[in-house]
Amino acid sequence: MLRRRDWLNIAGINVLGLTVPELFRLRAHTAQAAPAASHKGNSCVFLFLFGGPSHIDLWDMKPEAPAEIRGEFNPAATNVPGIEICEHLPRLAQTMEKICLLRSMTHRMNVHGPACSEIFSGREYFGPPVTDEARPEDWPSLSAMTMRHGRSPIGLPASVVLPWYLQFPGQSRRIAGQTGGRMGEQFNAMLLEADRGRFRLGGLELHDDVPWSRLSQRRDLLATIEPRARVAQSQIVADFARQSTQAYSLLENRVYSILDVGQESPATRAQYGESAVGQSLLMARRLVEAGLPLVTVNWEDETKIDGVNTCWDTHQGNFAKLKNLLCPIFDQVFPAFINDLHQRGLLDSTLVVAIGEFGRTPRLGQFTQSANTKPGGRDHWPHAFTALVAGGGVRGGQIYGSTTPTAGYVATQPVTPADLTATILHHLGIDHTLEYEDGFQRMPQRLCEGVPVTDLG
Repeated sequence: MLRRRDWLNIAGINVLGLTVPELFRLRAHTAQAAPAASHKGNSCVFLFLFGGPSHIDLWDMKPEAPAEIRGEFNPAATNVPGIEICEHLPRLAQTMEKICLLRSMTHRMNVHGPACSEIFSGREYFGPPVTDEARPEDWPSLSAMTMRHGRSPIGLPASVVLPWYLQFPGQSRRIAGQTGGRMGEQFNAMLLEADRGRFRLGGLELHDDVPWSRLSQRRDLLATIEPRARVAQSQIVADFARQSTQAYSLLENRVYSILDVGQESPATRAQYGESAVGQSLLMARRLVEAGLPLVTVNWEDETKIDGVNTCWDTHQGNFAKLKNLLCPIFDQVFPAFINDLHQRGLLDSTLVVAIGEFGRTPRLGQFTQSANTKPGGRDHWPHAFTALVAGGGVRGGQIYGSTTPTAGYVATQPVTPADLTATILHHLGIDHTLEYEDGFQRMPQRLCEGVPVTDLG
């Protein structure tokens, strides 16, 4: 509830041309970045394959295993001798010289939300896995760490998430691990929302009847109001003033032009396709081209509203869903993105990581967590799974790590979520041993306890 004086002060802020609800949305989706890191130029695009793709059916196939393990798909040769992947990923196969298959990812959490938290934060989940939803005591996400400690390009935040925050249908809160958590919600990354691949950017476009010069005058008028608001000691007005400064930065630096994928040629847009993830990766390329350190792209497809087989979750009909929906989308957008970065000279400085929260069970119909798993499906399996890594100095055309003959456990070179997080922070020039004040336990915490994987080059 606001006092009458608060509303009178807020009325002055409306001269910005922003409504109170818009300002609240800005408050929810932006944060003040820390001073620029000393490391300059590097970026990371983190493509999160929500639901957990089946590593054994896609990029760590075991053709010699029994049928109930190897499944229905056949391995196919890539353009790198000795490396084979799923037959339903032909474009990816022809891009393998730029990609490293990191087959030795491993952790122990087999519930979606807590497992997402572990991948996003690089920390073991703090409590029992009884919910998929975010809590204030969540560990801070990689995007929040970058928001706080990453360099901030002119007019842009250091970290952006698109096209949605992951959230299961019927749940009131987003899935765990996507926020600033115990570091503080003020470090949440900026969210660029999209509906079916179309981004909602109208509030960032300067209109002909309100050019920057006129908007600048409104900003000056706001400056005359702020001192009176501070005297009134209205925290909400102070918050609005801070967020309006950030909004002005987006407008003044013409960020809308960066975020307008409509400026891309029809040929480029066709390469990425019209899927939500395709347009999101095209947006990600524009953002790293503008110097943004971290872009998190959360996978989105038509099954995101399915509470049983959401996105890459395949408890039922594993092979049909992979063949008819997931593989065609991934096989178009991911190679297009990698090749586009390469052609524009951005791949060397941009680390690309594609990963889910876990893999799938080695044996078809095996029950580990969900009673919805059917004989033609695979359940959750965190003990061994694959990350696709490219760019950022990583040598393409290689396999890093290996799994046992059933793809059930890591055999060599294990990599934990903590190690992966440390590797990304290292690439971005952020010291993973930096400490912050834990707002939940009231004690200093390191950003990450992992060790950067330095032998991928």
